[in-house]
Amino acid sequence: MTLPFGEQFILGLTLASALGTGLMGGVFFVFSTSIMRALARLPAAQGIAAMQSINIAVINPFFLAALFGTAAICAALVAWSFKMWDRLDAGYLLAGSLLYLGGAILVTIFFNVPLNDALARLDPAVGDNAVFWNSYLSTWTAWNHLRTVACLSAAALLTVARCQLAREGLTR
Repeated sequence: MTLPFGEQFILGLTLASALGTGLMGGVFFVFSTSIMRALARLPAAQGIAAMQSINIAVINPFFLAALFGTAAICAALVAWSFKMWDRLDAGYLLAGSLLYLGGAILVTIFFNVPLNDALARLDPAVGDNAVFWNSYLSTWTAWNHLRTVACLSAAALLTVARCQLAREGLTR
């Protein structure tokens, strides 16, 4: 049975959102489990300089497309889930999409980015920045753990939604 174009489109968007949220969860996971730990082992001045460099390098089309492209797809799925609320997959789409938008995008904008901005204003070669650096490491990483869990949970919910949507569409 061939699904109508609209359902095929939503299936594609749901797959893309599940992959995007999983990808971003993986990026955040690597930071939480490896990169931040490695930076914490460096003297404060070196750790600060390295993180400042990472924060500049991460602003690139690939990362931004993955982060915000996934957000755009999730926003579209939120709207679709309300439009088609009577469907079994709508709750999973809504929960997964909102989890990504809140747990990844809003946490990034309101917590991780301001911390990165404060770090960017430091001159790692001037003064003793160890107290700031230790605080930055623990606070930034805690918020990053939340982003990781939110993204991976969103990926799971969106995968369930995708399976449910495909099952429902194929059994009509």
